[in-house]
Amino acid sequence: MTTTTLSLPAPAKLNLFLHITGRRPDGYHLLQTLFQFLDHGDTLHFTPRNDGELQLLPDLPGVAAEDNLIMRAARLLQRASGTDQGADIRLDKHLPMGGGIGGGSSDAATTLVGLNHLWQTGLTLDQLAELGLQLGADVPVFVRGRAAWAEGVGEQLTPVELDEPWYLVVVPPCHVSTAEIFSDERLTRDTPAITLAAFREHGGRNDCLPVVVARYTEIRNTLILLNNFCEAKMTGTGSCLFGAFPNEREADKVRARLPATLQAFVAKGCNVSPLHALLNKAT
Repeated sequence: MTTTTLSLPAPAKLNLFLHITGRRPDGYHLLQTLFQFLDHGDTLHFTPRNDGELQLLPDLPGVAAEDNLIMRAARLLQRASGTDQGADIRLDKHLPMGGGIGGGSSDAATTLVGLNHLWQTGLTLDQLAELGLQLGADVPVFVRGRAAWAEGVGEQLTPVELDEPWYLVVVPPCHVSTAEIFSDERLTRDTPAITLAAFREHGGRNDCLPVVVARYTEIRNTLILLNNFCEAKMTGTGSCLFGAFPNEREADKVRARLPATLQAFVAKGCNVSPLHALLNKAT
């Protein structure tokens, strides 16, 4: 019997803006943001097993296997679906950890969607997104796979159609702790709510940026550098910074002018996640 391996992308995302509009009694922050995917990310390879075992390779430095979002997602799906199947999972890691571009959340979502497909468990995207929310506020948008206006803690999603420019994404040499940023007393937590129409007309900002640049000189210095070439923004709680360009050539020109020591990549903005584009093509 031949065993088929399913290989799927776990794309990056950008927060095109991020407003913190309040805080719930349980400590979670209320926000408004706009998610768009990139055609760049990690790749996960799933090989089915019929003994119910789950194995993830290779180990991520500093992350215990059972704490890894990929393993947590796989076990969550096993429990929710009642399947007796397992999988060997191999991760090709390209996205930086602590970069604000959704690496761990995207890996978890691709695991839920991919294993649901591989194991034929029959859960709907709504059910998978609900499972994903248990793993992190950003997981549902990756599960649903559509560029989205997000509210609540990031789980109230409204699909949107956006321009799909090319982005230059720069990775400063530091790891940002989301928990530290959200617990910082200097964080603005009372930005008035806006509408999508208002954002399209006036734009928005990232409320986390002042806190992040005050704490991380590497990000402040990279922001100043990138602002020489484009309107530089920060995604999520950082550390990644980005600028939008009308085509790949313009983005590549700026990338070529950055210091060789600074990690950066160019990617196309996508309103449909590359994960879903691939699966839709296959079905």
